[in-house]
Amino acid sequence: MTQKAKIGIVTVSDRASVGIYEDISGPAIIETLNDYLTSEWEPVYVVIPDEQDVIEKTLIELADEKNCCLVVTTGGTGPAKRDVTPEATEAVCDRMMPGFGELMRAESLKFVPTAILSRQTAGLRKDSLIVNLPGKPKSIRECLDAVFPAIPYCIDLMEGPFLECNEEVIKPFRPKAK
Repeated sequence: MTQKAKIGIVTVSDRASVGIYEDISGPAIIETLNDYLTSEWEPVYVVIPDEQDVIEKTLIELADEKNCCLVVTTGGTGPAKRDVTPEATEAVCDRMMPGFGELMRAESLKFVPTAILSRQTAGLRKDSLIVNLPGKPKSIRECLDAVFPAIPYCIDLMEGPFLECNEEVIKPFRPKAK
């Protein structure tokens, strides 16, 4: 029996966290992952304010206590003073995975020149991959389309659950067995 994957979805937004507006970014991530994944998975979804200590505690909880193999954040990656998601991610990760941010920015530059203002990153905390995404649903999908093909293999290498994908939607890369 395959292990059911737990995936953390974290919306970082002062206004959404207090109900000033409805979060649309977190549900966009869940919808995208539902499109991609054919294996069973469980979202662990939270909406929190742009507070570095709260972001750090949430990432630690999702990785260490909830055992999420993947944690995807949205929001808090721009140049505004309260955008501190990358700093929180770096603070809790054992190792950083800079290729994710590089690829997401390169992909976003195809659509908007302001992609260079984005500070998305990714890193590893114990058995979890943490990936920071931008806040707009259109950008979320563009960025996930770019980086997700590498995510199942990354989780394989970390001895996490085997993520099966709908290859008509997204084709994960896994090296061929010798």
